[in-house]
Amino acid sequence: MTLAPELIERIRRLPDRPGIYIFRDSDGQPLYVGKAKSLRKRVPSYTRELADPRLRAMVEEARHLEVVLTDSEAEALLIENNWIKNHRPRFNILLRDDKTYPYLKLTVQEEYPRIVFTRRIANDGATYFGPYLPGGRARKAIKLVQKLFQVRVCHIPIDGSLPRPCLYHPMQRCLGPCVSGLTTKEEYRAAVEEAALFLAGKTEALRRRLEKEMQRAAEALAFERAARLRDTLTEVRELQQKQNLSSVRGEDVDVYGYHLAGGNAALTCLVMRGGQVLDRRELFWEGEAEVEPARLLAEVLPQIYDRTTFIPREIHLPLPIEGAEVLEEWLSERRGGRVHLRFPSRGTKARRVQLAMRNSHLAFRRRFRGSSPEREALAALAEALSLSDPPSRIEGFDISHAQGSQTVASLVVFEDARARKSDYRSFNIKGLEGPDDYASLHQAVLRRYRRVLDETGVLPDLILIDGGRGQLNAALEALAELGVEETPIASLAKREEEIYLPDRPEPLRLSRDHAGLRLLQAVRDESHRFAVQRHRRRRQRATLVSRLDQLAGVGAVRRKTLLRRFGSLRGIRLASVAELIETLGPRLGASVYAQLHDAAENPPAAGERSVSGSSRDES
Repeated sequence: MTLAPELIERIRRLPDRPGIYIFRDSDGQPLYVGKAKSLRKRVPSYTRELADPRLRAMVEEARHLEVVLTDSEAEALLIENNWIKNHRPRFNILLRDDKTYPYLKLTVQEEYPRIVFTRRIANDGATYFGPYLPGGRARKAIKLVQKLFQVRVCHIPIDGSLPRPCLYHPMQRCLGPCVSGLTTKEEYRAAVEEAALFLAGKTEALRRRLEKEMQRAAEALAFERAARLRDTLTEVRELQQKQNLSSVRGEDVDVYGYHLAGGNAALTCLVMRGGQVLDRRELFWEGEAEVEPARLLAEVLPQIYDRTTFIPREIHLPLPIEGAEVLEEWLSERRGGRVHLRFPSRGTKARRVQLAMRNSHLAFRRRFRGSSPEREALAALAEALSLSDPPSRIEGFDISHAQGSQTVASLVVFEDARARKSDYRSFNIKGLEGPDDYASLHQAVLRRYRRVLDETGVLPDLILIDGGRGQLNAALEALAELGVEETPIASLAKREEEIYLPDRPEPLRLSRDHAGLRLLQAVRDESHRFAVQRHRRRRQRATLVSRLDQLAGVGAVRRKTLLRRFGSLRGIRLASVAELIETLGPRLGASVYAQLHDAAENPPAAGERSVSGSSRDES
């Protein structure tokens, strides 16, 4: 690795000041931009042997060096990020996001601003809020802004010449600037400013402003406006209380994982809000060469948080990164409150990071290893169910019982359309009298995701219930109790293979050869197989114990002795009287033999008979 002599001389004369440095090639094109607390101490490291192959390749091409001095390292971080975004140097890490996220756009550059749903941020003078995760929250936010502040959503030109307003005005969802005399420019601009405070999460500043406006309106005897401000203030206070409760009960955290191979990278961010994982962001980089994981994270985090209006209190990373202190300072300044970078090594937080690492590995395989039948099935399923992304993790539930006894719920897991048997679980349903599939499903779903929220907070991309509308509603009630009713869920009925969805009154019918339907059938059939298997095991165990319980003179210790010696109830029955006497003694051994072989006095227990009335168990 060699540098041009004039470049080395330039490096030697660098000042001991914070700033950014730009390496350029022989044509003056930017190759790489970096930041430094001290340019004199940082940049000379490029004259030595570098461990990062990407930077070694960059230095070989570098012919010129420029620097920009700043007052602090935090300012250097901001300028570096802007430089990367505007000039896109070839050797800097620029991640591609395969999914566009919903934002709200407030067109403050217009005379009468409007609120707009968008998935693209442009340098057009508007103010953007988001991203909203999941996407449905953006639509709800628009409706709330209309209700509270009556900001328009239409695209028509506003000149006050229309004879009458649209229905939004009488519904009190718009101030009606399109009709002369319904509102003033000052009143409308004030409503827009309040909406901006609300969307930015500055509810305390908004509350104080509304209180002052309400008092001024009352003093001016504008009682109708004062009443409207009072109602808005009441709703803002309620929302503020809900936000405070959410922040107390759950965490606002972004959890990162990565996977690197062959000069390519996949980065996954699990987005936790209020203690729940609301979304999974996946970003990719097709690089010039291999990159160190710590440098990957250090370079991309400023890019990610420069584009979002919500920064969490904590960011969990799989390993320490260079410049963590200045990044925390920059993030805290943008958030308006303290932000911490954490590097958990044990406990629940470490398990979340491990989960993000595993998701990154799966994302890498999907992105860089071409198409496959599994990927095609997931894409087809996402399109059929109107999911924002292919459901990487699907969890399926089913119930099995024998006329209401020994009820068992099964949980099977498919990741990337393949069964992940290590994550299978079963639930012994408790407290029910008689067969009740709805209550059983409600209990199983409630127990499963209550534990998930307590441990990792990572919910599946899709929940599949074996059954029809009733089973689906039972599961939805359980999710609503946990506050995660937005989790994608569906049920699949056996007879007609109809798919029931929460927001669709009629079932969805797909062609029998539809790849997405075949995937759902595979999950449903596997959950049914596993439920029946676990139920039969539980029933056999109950049958064995109940029959041994009936043997006079045999307590818990001797039952264990018999099972250790003969293995099962059948083995005990096949034992000779001599073997039983040897195990239990002369008197008890002979008594047990007589009890097991005297059919007239000891008919088999009811639980030992095959249960023909349970189609779920035998189907």
